[in-house]
Amino acid sequence: MNPPELRLRKHEERRLRAGHLWVFSNEVDIRHTPLTGFAPGDAVQVTDYTGKFIGHAYVNPHSLICARLVSRDREHPLDPSLLNHRFNVALSLRRRLFPDPYYRLAFGESDALPGLVVDRFGEVLSVQITTAGMEAQKQAIVTALDKLLKPKSIILRNDSPIRELEGLPTYVETALGEAPAQLDIIENGCRFQAPALSGQKTGWFYDHRLNRGRATHYVKDMRVLDVFSYLGGWGIPAAVNGAREVVCIDASGAALDQLAANAALNQVADRITTLQGDAFEALRALREERERFDVILLDPPAFIKRRKDAKQGLEAYRRVNQLAMQLLSRDGILVSASCSYHLERQRLQQILLKTGRQLDRHLVLLEQGHQGPDHPVHPAIPESDYLKAFFCRITPS
Repeated sequence: MNPPELRLRKHEERRLRAGHLWVFSNEVDIRHTPLTGFAPGDAVQVTDYTGKFIGHAYVNPHSLICARLVSRDREHPLDPSLLNHRFNVALSLRRRLFPDPYYRLAFGESDALPGLVVDRFGEVLSVQITTAGMEAQKQAIVTALDKLLKPKSIILRNDSPIRELEGLPTYVETALGEAPAQLDIIENGCRFQAPALSGQKTGWFYDHRLNRGRATHYVKDMRVLDVFSYLGGWGIPAAVNGAREVVCIDASGAALDQLAANAALNQVADRITTLQGDAFEALRALREERERFDVILLDPPAFIKRRKDAKQGLEAYRRVNQLAMQLLSRDGILVSASCSYHLERQRLQQILLKTGRQLDRHLVLLEQGHQGPDHPVHPAIPESDYLKAFFCRITPS
């Protein structure tokens, strides 16, 4: 039986025809297809105002994004067959790119799987579902992943606050096998472990892999400061690649304990020290102590999670970059990153330039980084292009 129709108002199909996957509630012709007639997660056929088929989607009448397209082929709605196909297509790209099975296997809309993220840690998969439509497919997702990869364990890390926007409960559970205490990761020639059930997001941030690798070209014989270090994804490769000293700052004592274990795992514990505390306070304390670093790696959390946070978030980015610049040696390298979609690349560049001028520093951009290819950008969905990094040389004016 065909799914029910979700009809759009006149001209509201243009964005979907151009490639976008989202339908907003104010775009729906509620006279013909009232949203109150659907339950969260229901499958629908999206049509234009004349009733012409656009694509298969799932719906949530309680969300601003009330529907997300999953297929433009009338013969292929969201079902186990389509999930198997989507995962196979996603896997073929990752296998081309990465020799080892450590990567983001599925990246939501960019892999035509809106509301779903899957990270691969060898024989363990960490899955994050953020929408009611994908939650309705939970068992089919687990079955498809088991069929494709035969993992030892599949963990559902459905504890993201984003789920609340869809009216979904948060939870963490093991859907297949037995969850290990630690996830194993191989990245940039280093080995890491991350907590399987309690780490941030799915346990690791694969998106900065290429940027972390590029940063190692600047660290040989240098004194390095890694701010917001988490488990050492930036700092440990710096030590492995010849940094004479690496200081890592994070607010989480548990994260720093795991970082120390990861440093020992890579035989660089003698060159890494940790400092627990608020990053801003720690940077100010280092400045007062007249500490200096040759390379500073700055990878903060998203200071601008929502558009309304912009003013406060912009000030946080300005302050943290200013503090970092004040700790650099006379000829220093600053790697400044942001994962805030609402902070445009050009705006971060302007913050760096303006802050450098206020401190009477000469700043030039050496490289620019973005998310890795296992986090592909959907060109019709700007929200999928969120990560940016600037590699800056900063000298006296």
